[in-house]
Amino acid sequence: MTSYAFPLTDTSLRAGETRARLDKLARFLDSAIRVPETNVRFGADALLNLIPVVGTLTSKGMSAYLIWEAHRLGVPMRTLLRMAGNVGADFVISAIPVVGWAGDVFFRSNLRNMALLRRHLDQVHPVAKPFQG
Repeated sequence: MTSYAFPLTDTSLRAGETRARLDKLARFLDSAIRVPETNVRFGADALLNLIPVVGTLTSKGMSAYLIWEAHRLGVPMRTLLRMAGNVGADFVISAIPVVGWAGDVFFRSNLRNMALLRRHLDQVHPVAKPFQG
């Protein structure tokens, strides 16, 4: 039986599950694939943006989903606006042919947004760590 350093609430468990799911989504969109023999990573966001209009809208829709879930988890409006700004900047970068595709590899709005979400959740719904004792 595992004991925890503090009691878990149902809300904390759901927030932890959502955090894990959104973290997977952010990694899928921004860093799922590593270029062999390098440390360069890219994800579905960069690949989808190769498809004009539909691909960009699809990738930004998934990014918007991450922000919507952050809203559901009670992230403050200021942080939500920063997250929307990251996606907006990514959209502007993506809109530039050729240069934008390369920019998607280096401007990882979803991973930035997950860092903002993690910072909030660490304060409000900390991840339970098994008691070591």
